Amino acid sequence: MNAPSTLTEMFDGLAGLDRTITYLEGEDRQRVVPFGELHARALGLLYHLQAIGAAPGDTLILFLNNNEQFVDGFWAAVLGSIVPVPIAVGISDEHRRKLLRIARQLGRPFLYTDRKSYERITQFSSQGDAEPFPIPRERVFLADQVDDVSRPGRPRTASPADLAFIQFSSGSTSDPKGVMLTHGNLMANTHGAIRAAGLHDRDVSLSWMPLTHDMGLIGLHIFMLTAGMQVMQMQTDLFVRRPLLWMQFAAARQATVLCSPNFGYRHYLKVLGERPLADLDLSAVRIIFNGAEPISASLCEEFLDRLQPVRLPRTAMYPVYGLAEASVAVSFPEPGAPLRMLSLDRHRMGVGEPLRRLERSDRDALTLVAVGRAIPNCELRIAADDDRPLPDGQFGHIQIRGGNVTAGYFANAPATAALKTADGWTRTGDLGLIDDGALYITGRAKEIIFVNGQNYYPHDLEAIAIAAQGMDLGKLVVTGVRPPEADADRLVVFALHRQTIADFAPVAREIARLVNEHTGLEVAEVVPVGRIPKTTSGKVQRHLLEAAYLAGEFDPALTELRALLQASPAATRPAASQIEARLQAICATAFAGRVLGADDDLFDLGASSLKLIEIHEQIDQAFPGTVDLTELFDHPTLAQLATFIESRLAAAPHTDATLG
Repeated sequence: MNAPSTLTEMFDGLAGLDRTITYLEGEDRQRVVPFGELHARALGLLYHLQAIGAAPGDTLILFLNNNEQFVDGFWAAVLGSIVPVPIAVGISDEHRRKLLRIARQLGRPFLYTDRKSYERITQFSSQGDAEPFPIPRERVFLADQVDDVSRPGRPRTASPADLAFIQFSSGSTSDPKGVMLTHGNLMANTHGAIRAAGLHDRDVSLSWMPLTHDMGLIGLHIFMLTAGMQVMQMQTDLFVRRPLLWMQFAAARQATVLCSPNFGYRHYLKVLGERPLADLDLSAVRIIFNGAEPISASLCEEFLDRLQPVRLPRTAMYPVYGLAEASVAVSFPEPGAPLRMLSLDRHRMGVGEPLRRLERSDRDALTLVAVGRAIPNCELRIAADDDRPLPDGQFGHIQIRGGNVTAGYFANAPATAALKTADGWTRTGDLGLIDDGALYITGRAKEIIFVNGQNYYPHDLEAIAIAAQGMDLGKLVVTGVRPPEADADRLVVFALHRQTIADFAPVAREIARLVNEHTGLEVAEVVPVGRIPKTTSGKVQRHLLEAAYLAGEFDPALTELRALLQASPAATRPAASQIEARLQAICATAFAGRVLGADDDLFDLGASSLKLIEIHEQIDQAFPGTVDLTELFDHPTLAQLATFIESRLAAAPHTDATLG
């Protein structure tokens, strides 16, 4: 039997398989959908999309949090040769701005979303400082209004050269670039990945990765469907709120294929803490894809050590490398092989420099994890700054080519031109080296900050912080700093300031608040500096600020600043009600060590997206169903939130809220 050459051919073949996709929505809430029903639902939804005028070649923005609605919408579009464009809903204004920017890039897209998200985005776009909403109502289809999928739409046969979908860059800042992926790109990558990882129809996959992310949609959905395995999809926000369910689900359902970037392992271990592991058996797990962020050697080891008592095989950790421009997968290791690591001199990693090995215990050692060899249908090489190939053992730019590699970016000729080399290779933007046949990733050629599996551009975050203080460009620098013992970047802002630390404290608080409110990112430190180092041509030398920070040069000022920031003036007013007091206790737990008052603004305190979800989870337990996560942005102080909850409780007097 020939392997399918298009997504539609593959998806049509699923209808007769005795397999299911299971949507995990809670500890005891799930929906099991046979592949045949999934296919029929997609055809039924296609009927509705065609009824509002969506035709082959049109773009359809998928703006949905619900996994089942997303999957139905994605495959409905694919069956009709309508081009799906996944966009994360998110909880910050920057996510909404991203949707507006992408909609304008696409020209005349259709939108598939839910009523609440639609109301919020149109309300946001009607504000004075936002762009008007560019999609007319007649081109919007709401998932909430789908009550009948019995009438099938008219499917269209696709060819390998047809555009299958557009994957926009994952960061919520900067002008997003839309990677164009054809059916041929995706199937070449899918067949290569299945072969390299040894995936088969007896496997059972479990993923909490967002379906709007290329790794979640292609790697943990399309790959798995094509392999014919049982598929389980856990809501991402359920993992964030209750990460321990991840491994409980895996054990209970004998999952064999899992996935997570650094962020997921770290989050799971943080919540697990020192508590004893539940009575789990993870011996069935044979692959945990580890990608989407630079891979932390120490975090891999910590996770495997911590889960050894529940029989998670040490050979299950499967570090991989990929990017959307490659239809996700570039290199995989041998399945079942132990982790390979390499310790090298962190100061000798320039392009063209030879590898210099160090003992892992050396203070200058940076330990990297091998991410295997190029998978079938893809090639990779290491190149110099002039695109000349470099031999193994030298640091350089990672470049790729193959049937899985995109032809370029949607409606962005300059970015597409910059993507390609004169001899037909594609620049990934990543740096690395090949040693003993294995690829190691050393960083980004451009200064991108990795946070929670997404990439953020420093100059965009700087623009937000600069606007907060009216500073001139070049007097404020945002960077990602990773201390030697850490497994993730810390977002650090360096701000030019020559007055007292007491004068700087409100500046630091406002910068952290604005960055957090606009992006959902938590600023680790705002550092006052007497000068911003620059080259003779005026380029900011971020690496010098990072080195000084890591060396402790700013520690005295930061110690004084932290003490000032810990003491919140808003905490002087006592709670005015039981609800305020309960909210105060909830938030004090989330912001351990900080004194909170009823007039404190959550964003002044640097509430990251994860922290907001944690706070919302506790509020929902205390006052079930009264506050939507996004409404924390509308009522950011404890007093405002308490008033809002009181009004909701008054409108629904039978709500069971516990104030004890």
